[in-house]
Parts: sequence; structure tokens; C-alpha cells
Amino acid sequence: MVDLGYVSSSYTVLPTWTEVKKANVEASDGEGGGDTEMMQQETAPVPALSKKTKQPKECFLIKPKETSEDATKTRKRRKKKITDVLAKSEPKPGTPEDLQKLMKDYFSSNRSVIELEELNLPDSCFLKANDLTHSLSSYLKEICPKWVKLRKNHSEKKSVLMLIICGSAIRALELIRSMTAFRGDSKVMKLFAKHIKVQEQVKLLEKRVVHLGVGTPGRIKELIKQGGLNLNPLKFLVFDWNWRDQKLRRMMDIPEIRKEVFELLEMGVFSLCKSESLKLGLF
Repeated sequence: MVDLGYVSSSYTVLPTWTEVKKANVEASDGEGGGDTEMMQQETAPVPALSKKTKQPKECFLIKPKETSEDATKTRKRRKKKITDVLAKSEPKPGTPEDLQKLMKDYFSSNRSVIELEELNLPDSCFLKANDLTHSLSSYLKEICPKWVKLRKNHSEKKSVLMLIICGSAIRALELIRSMTAFRGDSKVMKLFAKHIKVQEQVKLLEKRVVHLGVGTPGRIKELIKQGGLNLNPLKFLVFDWNWRDQKLRRMMDIPEIRKEVFELLEMGVFSLCKSESLKLGLF
């Protein structure tokens, strides 16, 4: 009879098929469980942000203080105006030298040196300039004390004895009203373009004797071109030099007016001045 206890100690007992299968299932379940845990970690949802919102804060923009250096740069860029110049110094009365300088500056671009010298007017053709203390009537009485006798001897049509040149029609009307004490019974004619046609003015000059003409250089030029105004009998040519408009500009400060004035001077005024039959005044 075989001893079972001896056999069991000599041979190794193998596991059954059921035990092997169960062990494999447990092993595979252990590995899969690790993968599942890793996937759960990877796909874990991101915690939602707090729904509590912050209250908006007020923002105030503070303007940077302007330094003295910035202010200096601004002042340098700003162009000087006539008002700025006059605020620092009192206006100076016009002089014959001012007119001569403006003439030289205007004609220097298209004239030779010799031609510019020929344009220089003799000092004898200039009357005493207004020193800013005169009214128009008092100034005209000073430069032409024998006006009454002169106008009585004037009988030539299409001409005037005295021309007063200004920058606008409104200013011309003001001058006519302000010269009442001087003109007396003299015949005065408006020589500007506002509401008056050139043909009408030509007809008036042809019909009657006129002693005084007050107007703008552009219209006076046109009357000369059309033969309505002869400058040969002219004795006095007065510029409304020192008066300033609302923008504080003088007549000769306006480029268009300045151009027309010099074109008018070329239409016989230069030759009359050099022959000393015509005198120039700056009011």
C-alpha cells in the first residue's frame, strides 16, 4: 500500500485550470484599473471659475503738467500776428521810407538793379506824413492850405485834383463823411466798385467837373484803362496808410491791395512824381 504522505511531499502540486484562469483575470483587471485611473486623472474636469465678478473701478485720466520747455516749444511754433506785435508796441505812423521799401520789395523780383533805381521817388514829391494826431480834414488842410483857390481854377472834366486811395468801399464812405470840414463846396466822387458800374462812373466824369475822388486802387486803375480818368491834372495823391481794419491790418498789409496800388503807380504816377507836378501824402 502506497504511503500518500510520502507522495505528496515528493511531487509539486500544480494549480488547476480554473485557478490559472482566475489568476489571469485578476492580473488583467489590475493593469486595466491603472489605465482607467490614469484616464480619469487626464480627463478630470477643470474646476469652474468663481461666478462672483469684481466691481468695475473708476478710472481718472490725469493731464500731465505742461513743463516750461513744452510751453517754449509751443510759443516757437506759433506765428506772430499783427495783434501780438501791436500788443507789445504802439503803432508807428507811416513814412515815405516805408513806401519806398515796399516798392523795392515788390518790384525786385522782376526788375534789374538799374530799373529799381529808376523807381526811387525824390523826397521832394512827398508831403508831410500824418503823425497819428490828425483827422482827415485837418491833415488835408495842412498839406493843401490853398485848396479853395485851387478847386476854383479847376474846370477840366474826366479828372480830379486830389485822389484819396483806401482799401475798401466802406472805408471810402467813412473818409468822405470825415472830410466835410475840408471839402466845402468841392465835388466829391466815389471811385469804388460796390454797387456802381464802371460805365456809370465814366459817364459821370465826362458830364461834370470833379475835384475830389475817394476810392479803391482797383477801380481807379480800371477807370484809367477805359479812358474815364486822366491823371495829368492830378495834384495830390493821398494814401489811407495808417488806418487798420478789424483784423488790425493796414491797407498795404493786404497783398491784393498792395499789388493794385503798385500797378496804379506804374500807370503814370511815377512820371508825374518825378516831374514834381504830383505830391504824395500818407494819412
